[in-house]
Amino acid sequence: MVPIIYCYFVAVLILFSGNMSWAAMGCTLRNPDRDIRRLFPTYTGYRTSFITVKEMGGMRLFKEIERRLGDRLEPVYENMDVPYAFYTVLQGKQIIGHVHGVNQKGEFGGMQLILATDQQGKILHFYYQSLTGPDRRLFRNKEFTEQFKALTVYDFHQYEPTKGEITNPLSPLTRVKNPGARNDIDFRATLRGLKKNLIIFDLLFLRDTRN
Repeated sequence: MVPIIYCYFVAVLILFSGNMSWAAMGCTLRNPDRDIRRLFPTYTGYRTSFITVKEMGGMRLFKEIERRLGDRLEPVYENMDVPYAFYTVLQGKQIIGHVHGVNQKGEFGGMQLILATDQQGKILHFYYQSLTGPDRRLFRNKEFTEQFKALTVYDFHQYEPTKGEITNPLSPLTRVKNPGARNDIDFRATLRGLKKNLIIFDLLFLRDTRN
């Protein structure tokens, strides 16, 4: 097993006057050995990196993420100091994929959206590490989550989070259907969170390895 660098960032929920606010935190795997084995059964080890927007580019990079996302980032749980965890999965000395997640605000609380991708950022697996609400079983169902397989950050560029619209009718994103008929908020939050996840992976991690 490759040595593991791992630490916990605890999500802190503060209730004040009936409103929920989030302390800045990153999204890490709860049990990386188990989770990575499930996503990549042939893996032999992994490396873990924690990277912030602040250290990689500061306000310039922060604004670039907002531009590509097409939405403003939340000043608390999406700020420049949030540590994003990137797991590089190995089979021997060969990199066979990556695992990375983000926090996203849903209708009934926080979501944790986890992606397994190949080296170019194409989605291999998607699942919710955390999700609340009456429709959570529908959203966790593989019939929904597997619809995102093979999508990339370029596909998500055709989704506008502020409008909840797909700008290109030929986009593969149009095949992804809301599993909860009443719950448009969590569906839109999922699309926004996955777009953010892929953008951050591209700008913070892949761009660094390409340089």
